[in-house]
Amino acid sequence: MNFIWQGIVEAFRLLIHGDPEMLRITVLSLEVSLGATAVSLVLGVAAGMAIGLNKFPGRKFLIAIVNTGMGLPPVVVGLVVMIFLWRGGPLSFLHILFTPTAMVTAQVIISLPIITGFTYASIQQFDAKMRLQIVALGASRTQMIWILLKETRLPLLAAVMAGFGSIISEVGASTMVGGNIMDQTRVLTTAIVMEAGRGDFGLAIALSVILMILVFAVNVILTLIQQQGKRA
Repeated sequence: MNFIWQGIVEAFRLLIHGDPEMLRITVLSLEVSLGATAVSLVLGVAAGMAIGLNKFPGRKFLIAIVNTGMGLPPVVVGLVVMIFLWRGGPLSFLHILFTPTAMVTAQVIISLPIITGFTYASIQQFDAKMRLQIVALGASRTQMIWILLKETRLPLLAAVMAGFGSIISEVGASTMVGGNIMDQTRVLTTAIVMEAGRGDFGLAIALSVILMILVFAVNVILTLIQQQGKRA
């Protein structure tokens, strides 16, 4: 069990000395996951608002699809995206397979249903009469939507944390569409799997510790923002 302690020590050594490869992997992990979270937030909030505020045929079926999507296996998402981007696939002309863009695309598909689900669930808690009252007081539909978004900012921040957590820690989709290419698409999760497969458990544990520190730091920032919003 000494390799566990050695891995922890190695993690802090890498952090203190600023190992270039570790920094590249960590920065790319942040860029991909934060980029995917941002895209998912914009699309997910828009989709969640549309579902939560409108009645239309097939709405319940669409909600069921979103709820199912919240549990999508990342490896299945990776396979589907890979097939679409593979040579001869419908989107092969984009030439983005085994690039960070492909990884962002896969991660957006994973986190989008989560943020969409959180959003429409938050909107549904408001009584329809309240929305009518806001409009009756002279607010336009755009203003009403903005008011509802402000009132649901705490659940939406929880949605961001859930969406980010679902993709920063996934490995299946990132490996399949990114290829785990050194200096190009290697992120913390794929590097951990690779080092563990090589039997270098010390380095794998070190990278795991760095990943946990990274996830904790991002969620601390989001939690502080959330609680500040709650006090306000």
